[in-house]
Amino acid sequence: MKRYITVAGNIGVGKSTLVQLLCQKLGWQPFYEPESRNPYLADFYQNMAAWGFHSQVFFLANRLQIHRQIIRCAESVIQDRSIYEDAEIFAANLHQQGLIDARDWETYRALYHGLIEFLPPPDLVIYLRATPETLLERIARRNRDYERGISRAYLESLNELYERWIENFTLCPVLTVPADQLNYVARPMHLELVARKIHEKLAGKDVVIFAPDEIAQI
Repeated sequence: MKRYITVAGNIGVGKSTLVQLLCQKLGWQPFYEPESRNPYLADFYQNMAAWGFHSQVFFLANRLQIHRQIIRCAESVIQDRSIYEDAEIFAANLHQQGLIDARDWETYRALYHGLIEFLPPPDLVIYLRATPETLLERIARRNRDYERGISRAYLESLNELYERWIENFTLCPVLTVPADQLNYVARPMHLELVARKIHEKLAGKDVVIFAPDEIAQI
């Protein structure tokens, strides 16, 4: 049976790494974030209020293309970030900051909701939860030029939106994983633990609870 899982979470939480390692372990097909360069980004960084709406519509269209590829794929797949996060987290954050005005926000939301009504949802969302301290540490470690200006306040704002979204998300089961202490590369048993929880929780929503002795042993 084909399975469709998406891995959600804030910047730097470890989504891409988990997708890669799970796909290698399970023999599934990975789908990473779109690589197409957003043609509005340069204008957006010059004037965020003027170009925030255009930029987010481009990201939404790109994510729709990925979602369609996933639907057509015959294999089980794991996706790095979902179409839901573009709207519920990143576009919502711009609106919250006043960078997408009320009129554009209503138009964007209408477009988004129209799309997701016709898109089959994943079988499972894996939500990686981490503190801003962990996120900042991991962002600094991978040392990407365009991420150097990311602030703690920005990550906190996104975390709040992620928590609100997950709390109200009902399209499929959710597996919430505390990612602060996970290291899939250095500790293979962490990957084994997450893979086991995925199989256990595909039928329901739950939070992974790591016992202190379990963490110490692996």
